[in-house]
Amino acid sequence: MSYPGYPSSGYPAYPQPDGQSGYPQAGGQYPFPGGTGGAYPPGVGGAYPQAPGGAYTQPPGAGGAYPGGTYPQPPGVGGAYPGGTYPGGTYPQPPGAGGAYPGGTYPQPPGAGGAYPGGTYPQPPGAGGAYPGGTYPQPPGAGGAYAGGTYPQPPTGGYPQGPGCPYQAGGGTYPASTGGYPAAPGNQPEWGSGGSGYPSPPTGPGAPGTAPGYGAPGYGTPGYGGGPQPAGQSYSGGGPPGGYGSGPMPGSTGPQPTPPQPSMPNIGGLSIGGATQGTIRPVANFNAQNDAEILRQAMKGAGTNEQAIIDVVSNRTNEQRQKIKLAFKTLYGKDLIKDLKSELSGNMEEIILALFKPTTYYDAWSLRKAMEGAGTQDRVLIEILCTRNNQEIREIVRCYREELGRDLEKDLKKDTSGHFKRLLISMSQGNRDENQTVDMQKATADAERLFRAGEGKLGTDESTFNMILATRSFPQLKATIHEYGRLANRELLKAVDREFSGDVRDGMQAIVQCVMNRPAFFAEKLYKSMKGLGTSDSTLIRVIVTRSEIDLVQIKQAFWEKYQKGLRTMVESDTSGDYKRLLLSVIGN
Repeated sequence: MSYPGYPSSGYPAYPQPDGQSGYPQAGGQYPFPGGTGGAYPPGVGGAYPQAPGGAYTQPPGAGGAYPGGTYPQPPGVGGAYPGGTYPGGTYPQPPGAGGAYPGGTYPQPPGAGGAYPGGTYPQPPGAGGAYPGGTYPQPPGAGGAYAGGTYPQPPTGGYPQGPGCPYQAGGGTYPASTGGYPAAPGNQPEWGSGGSGYPSPPTGPGAPGTAPGYGAPGYGTPGYGGGPQPAGQSYSGGGPPGGYGSGPMPGSTGPQPTPPQPSMPNIGGLSIGGATQGTIRPVANFNAQNDAEILRQAMKGAGTNEQAIIDVVSNRTNEQRQKIKLAFKTLYGKDLIKDLKSELSGNMEEIILALFKPTTYYDAWSLRKAMEGAGTQDRVLIEILCTRNNQEIREIVRCYREELGRDLEKDLKKDTSGHFKRLLISMSQGNRDENQTVDMQKATADAERLFRAGEGKLGTDESTFNMILATRSFPQLKATIHEYGRLANRELLKAVDREFSGDVRDGMQAIVQCVMNRPAFFAEKLYKSMKGLGTSDSTLIRVIVTRSEIDLVQIKQAFWEKYQKGLRTMVESDTSGDYKRLLLSVIGN
């Protein structure tokens, strides 16, 4: 099997009798130095070592020796150079056991038909011929191919020489192989940098990780994660440096990484998908009975040890808290929630009870509370129904019916009206398309429809906005938003603000904001809950509790970027007492 880009007949002998350059190809051939000492030294018996297909001709120069007499190493007796050897007797020292590369050569010479042994170039030093981590850096381009269909392209001026050898027309040398896998010969056009030999990820607008948001799997952005990490490795972005996923090297067996899909672009630096991180994670060596005993001691007798309660509750996941509740009732025959309510009050009581409510039940309870009594807290309805995924919405609807004994859709129809009611009912179906593949033609068509339904006509066709915003997948909507900005020369968020008013405007803007940057949406909710005189403690508690295991790390980052102050700092200045200490413990440092 020939490697793409190399001649099927193999490379000609070096050098050719008729003066034609051999391997490497023209533009990268080794020069024939002239003058004293400028010729290749004769091998054993006064002849050059035999090449595949013939003998090497004598290069020009007196004495037949290369300057220094050191390059390249001929397969002579003992593998040593006439008149001297490199350390260890080889050039250069490879990192394999006993100083040998897999296969015994570096790089592996072309075999019959111009193919490298094993069909790879060159064999890396990992177990089974695999690069450490399972990948040889994947080249850019459709299908994982380098531009021009070759891997890798010879650099202008040829392959660089080893240390102590004659410089080529382009200069440069191979780095000394004192250990590890040698760098690939030169960087690829528009990708390499710094002479590392490996492709560097792109930078600038549209490049992976250039802005916070939802990065495509494998795009390692600080704090945003990426693909699953290989065993024994720990990359901060969730994948290898640069964000490229792992997989076998070209030519090896096993599953190959999925090549980039042209239909799934990175839009304006905000990529699609991506991992997020909460501030509360499962505690190691969790023991529900021990925690139940700590809480019992904290509430036993005169007074309450609030700090002990904070230390347990703020450092356990919701699932672990449910086990603590069960263990408490098993040990003492008492209801933990009733005991906590009797010991606490005010905002401290509200946040403790919120943390102990099962996640889905807390969302359902918050929706019911927003609609009961006089008036409706429309922003709570928007915050929950316009930001949850299909599965979460369906679970909320089920819990609302089974635990609260009510029908969510009927309550929405009763407490809301007009286009806002229609938007919330659409969202409460939990039926949004969740296909992660983006159809750019459809995105352009939807952008044109939105423009004609709003800014491109007198009046507004609300149904078109409702249909597109409530049914398209988030990656598809992201592409549509990008196309709208290109076609209308205005952001869709601003267009919605111009075309709508009141609650329906807030609902549609919430969807657009969550599509573009969900953490930034919640950062704005938190900021507004503390801005100005007074604090909306219910909003502050609800957002911090519901996002504490999902994306509160990214929300803190978005808060800093948007307002140039830390979420923790603002909470400290707007709250007090045990309530403040519990909030800060959940937020983390």
